[in-house]
Amino acid sequence: MKMIKPIVNISKIIDTFDVVLCGLDGVLYDGETFKREAINALISLKRNGKKIILLSNTPMRLEHLFNLLYENQISPLLFDNIVTMGEVLHYKLQSASPEYQSLGRVYYNLSGDDTAEAFAGLNYQDTENYNQADFLFVAQPTQPIDLAAMSDVLSHCAGMQIPMLCLGAENSTFIDGEISSSAGAVAEQYAILGGKIILLGKPDKIFIDYALENITDIDRKRIIMIGDSLPVDIKAADSANISSLLISKGIHVNYLGEGYIPDVSKAKELSANFNTFPDYVISSLRW
Repeated sequence: MKMIKPIVNISKIIDTFDVVLCGLDGVLYDGETFKREAINALISLKRNGKKIILLSNTPMRLEHLFNLLYENQISPLLFDNIVTMGEVLHYKLQSASPEYQSLGRVYYNLSGDDTAEAFAGLNYQDTENYNQADFLFVAQPTQPIDLAAMSDVLSHCAGMQIPMLCLGAENSTFIDGEISSSAGAVAEQYAILGGKIILLGKPDKIFIDYALENITDIDRKRIIMIGDSLPVDIKAADSANISSLLISKGIHVNYLGEGYIPDVSKAKELSANFNTFPDYVISSLRW
């Protein structure tokens, strides 16, 4: 078991690292506004010569995310690389990746039309009748998901052996500043019902490797992942053999608390539940 070290400012540890991998939701963004203190911390990291990579399970494609950043007076040039699962999925569908080709062309979207950017401009069709779907699609929503209301659809589709394509394993996310159920919770329920899941995104370490593809001559010991999800961000870091920093006032805030100084004992307890342990814990990202 790692010794989890509480910190108040990332500046206290950053000399140990050259590359910072950073999540979006719960770290920089709460589904409604960007956290200025966290953005200012990234600016300070950049000024200190650190490479910053944004790695997110969001279904947004890069154009949408760039526009969101610009609207909030944040330059995308702050990041040395930006990887979103919406963009990754679009590429995989466009390049006819065999695993996704076998899904078929008609999908039923469980998370809302605004989550389906990856299918834009491609030979895919959405349907409002799940009986006509080749596969189900679910991603991080922009409106709260009602799992109870989905139960009949999920049961029926699992019985029909319709596969589900899920972007991201997060059970919870931020929507309009509030914690709500996310795609992972839907996929988890579908798996319980016997449905087949195809999961794309963190915690699969392949996406950390992909995000670091153009970062050469960097010792893995000098890379740190910042995220707010133990089973997604911190587990991905563990799998990739890099250090990690957990944001306690993210999706686990109801358990870890609102304190300015993180409660390490609670962080250890929750980490043990997921069998993955961050190296550091901080309440919010700040310089």
